[in-house]
Amino acid sequence: MVAFVFPGRQALGTDQSVLELFPEYQNIKAELAAIKSRHSEIGTTYIRWSRKQCPSNTYTELVYSGYAGGGHYDETGSAAEPVCLPKDPDFVKTSHSISSGNMYGAEFFGHNNFFGANSQFQDVPCAVCRVKQASSVIMIPGKNRCYTGWNMEYYGYLASNGYSQRAAGSYVCIDIQPEYVSGGSLANGNSKLFYEVVARCGSLHCPPYKANYPLTCVVCSK
Repeated sequence: MVAFVFPGRQALGTDQSVLELFPEYQNIKAELAAIKSRHSEIGTTYIRWSRKQCPSNTYTELVYSGYAGGGHYDETGSAAEPVCLPKDPDFVKTSHSISSGNMYGAEFFGHNNFFGANSQFQDVPCAVCRVKQASSVIMIPGKNRCYTGWNMEYYGYLASNGYSQRAAGSYVCIDIQPEYVSGGSLANGNSKLFYEVVARCGSLHCPPYKANYPLTCVVCSK
């Protein structure tokens, strides 16, 4: 049997474990396992607007799906940010003040079914997604693909409230293949409204932007 001799140690046969020679290796192995475990817990989240599921890839998982909601388009006290409301809300109190904020559902109001077939007045779903082993997510307006080194989550068209509406609004990225809330209202009701967003030249440089062209968007992770 061939024997191996390590500096400062006795000759050992090949049938003896190297781990017996170097017990510190076990500590290193344990540390690497701990690092790997912590790395697997790294992640960040984003909302996929107008879809009920997250992208089908190996590194993105669904946290929950629900309904897009926000402030009424004509109420000056409306919050600017839309939210993704879960389908299983929890309530505790049963009364409120007369000056409470309001939460409404959201619907598409892009003229000529801008966001998709029969999209006008459709109620908007949403999905909260977690990207595993990523630390950053960014929505890039005006792009439909990610820059080098970033992974695409989804792309579509930029949306916000209409320019003449009194409520504040924020920009969100509507998926290029929108879905609608099953059984949603097909009437223009009291709600948060999503319109397409177009480029207006002036302070915005044209070119590279083009006057009155709808802006695309992409959500990227890294």
